[in-house]
Amino acid sequence: MKELVEAAINKIRPMLQKDGGDVEIVDVSEGIVKVRLKGACSGCPMSQMTLKNGIEKLLKQEVPGVESVVSV
Repeated sequence: MKELVEAAINKIRPMLQKDGGDVEIVDVSEGIVKVRLKGACSGCPMSQMTLKNGIEKLLKQEVPGVESVVSV
């Protein structure tokens, strides 16, 4: 599952990097994907919206079994 998550994250990563941010996968287990937002994303007031409406939505569509994405 981690490889599928990596592939899906790589689709959204260029958009984050364009705004000066990035995302790092910390752990994938039991349907929960733990990520760390980096760069401009780490302090952005819109980071939770990016996490839920962007990253989580994409992962749920692309990777069977993903239930939630949380920032650590």
